[in-house]
Amino acid sequence: MKDYAKYITINPEKRFGQPCVRGMRITVYDVLNWLANGMSKEGIISDYPELTVEDINACLSFAADREHTIRVVS
Repeated sequence: MKDYAKYITINPEKRFGQPCVRGMRITVYDVLNWLANGMSKEGIISDYPELTVEDINACLSFAADREHTIRVVS
């Protein structure tokens, strides 16, 4: 999913400007952390029914895109 911009929002007045899912208070970090700790997409959606599979995939795409742009400067 390359078009994550319609799913991921950044508002300096919400969650201190952290990237959030569709303006909610759920951050990309929250979703990634749940996945990293073994939750399935279905489990996350069960606990947070306001989220969709597309939201979770957008978080993964956002993180992958950020990782791709990180450069080490020495």
